[in-house]
Amino acid sequence: MKLIIAVVQRQDAGDLIEALTAAGHRVTRISSEGGFLREGNVTLLIAAEDYQVDPILKIVREHCYTRTRYVSPLPPVAESGEFYPPTPVEVQVGGATVFVVRAADVRRLTP
Repeated sequence: MKLIIAVVQRQDAGDLIEALTAAGHRVTRISSEGGFLREGNVTLLIAAEDYQVDPILKIVREHCYTRTRYVSPLPPVAESGEFYPPTPVEVQVGGATVFVVRAADVRRLTP
């Protein structure tokens, strides 16, 4: 068994979860926030058999997109009252960060 932990952008999460559940996978969604741009992310937890890992990763690749964003860096320290407005910097965001770890035991508990 494997535990797949996928951190994706909030914009991609809905379609990705829909595709994963349509393929028969159970998904737990946890809202999270990125540290770099402080943007909303979603962390997905998926328990899977070893043979299911590659098809799941394929679905993640198909539904998580890289985007270009422009962010303003922190203003430089100005000396003697000078001020230079910072120029926005282009950064790539999106895609997915995926961890695949061994799970010794996975159980679904129901009443």
